[in-house]
Amino acid sequence: MSSTADALGAKTPRNALLILGARTVSRVIALVMVLVMANHLGASGYGRFGTLVAYSALIGVVADLGLSTLFTREAARRPDQLGDYLSTLIVGRIPLVLAAIGLLTIALWQAGLSSLILPGALLLALSGYSTMVRNSFYATGRLGLEVVAILVEIGMLSTLIFVGARIGASVSWFVWSYVGSYVASITYTVVILQGFGIGRLRLRFDLALFKDWVFAALPLAAGFLLTNLYFRADIPILQHFRPFAEVGWYQLAYKPFEATQFVPLAVQAVVYPLLSVYFASAPDRLDRAYQKFFKVLLMAGWPLTVTVFVLVHPLGRVLHLYPQSEPALRILAFGIVFLFINSAFTAMLFSTNRQGRYAWATATAATVNIGLNLALIPLFGYLAASTTTVVTEAVLSLAGWWLVG
Repeated sequence: MSSTADALGAKTPRNALLILGARTVSRVIALVMVLVMANHLGASGYGRFGTLVAYSALIGVVADLGLSTLFTREAARRPDQLGDYLSTLIVGRIPLVLAAIGLLTIALWQAGLSSLILPGALLLALSGYSTMVRNSFYATGRLGLEVVAILVEIGMLSTLIFVGARIGASVSWFVWSYVGSYVASITYTVVILQGFGIGRLRLRFDLALFKDWVFAALPLAAGFLLTNLYFRADIPILQHFRPFAEVGWYQLAYKPFEATQFVPLAVQAVVYPLLSVYFASAPDRLDRAYQKFFKVLLMAGWPLTVTVFVLVHPLGRVLHLYPQSEPALRILAFGIVFLFINSAFTAMLFSTNRQGRYAWATATAATVNIGLNLALIPLFGYLAASTTTVVTEAVLSLAGWWLVG
């Protein structure tokens, strides 16, 4: 186990830079494509697309139950078992995915988006499987292969979105575009896993292992559900009280804010397996690695907060945001620094088997978020949603600081 820690530790700085570079390129391209799509569809059409994505993210937790994150941790500790773990999870998640699709169907029907049920169901299913199989690269430190996966996915997505905008496509085309990108991503990953011998997939299902992992992952699932609630619940609430156009204004403001999240998530994806291994085999290195991780994220997040707040109007013109989106983005800028440091708290709690504490932290944040949104959105609309997002991130930071300490 100590050799695994040494190997991952040596690769971590290089891998972090590699993934950060790839994520930067992909996020820039993705943001451009979202702007193309949003300006093509208009605020109302983009609001419908954003509502579907929000429901898919919320209900997608049911399809995964935190198993993808648990897989990354356990496969990093026992890479020789990766193929068996992944084979069991691929089969075991099928009934979970079907249950989630049923819930999504009900949600989209009541929101007046029944025409998007089929592509939305495939989006939910394939996005989860794509994340899970690609976590194999993070667990084994094979981040060069993940870079290619990122480029395959964004290449397919940007091509389909560009074509859709050129031909005047409807909302459903763009949902199918995301489905196509996940198909490309999964196909590439499975071929690479088999071809490089990273994990041999076969028709195998270990019921005992799956049961143990489901119980172990339940706190993770609770945490992810609550995280998605405070990240996404504002969209269904806003859509219930306000027209789809206002959802579109808020969603387009949210995109630049959300785009900054790729930095902490990219670094977290690389550092999380390392912290997991250190916790199991080299605890003397754990706290030092975490402190460095936290400081890097804080030093990156604060300048971004200031930059976005000060330059929101020029950014709005460059990014072709809706004029109504700029006030929301100025408010959201205050949440960027909290968004960054929360990744450090999350990685530390997960890697040290304290996922139960993370669930409590996100429960607190979700309660604050939903309560404030229900109280304020009927009065102040999308600007209330923006303010509540910042308050929620700050609450989660305070809870994370206390729980990690």
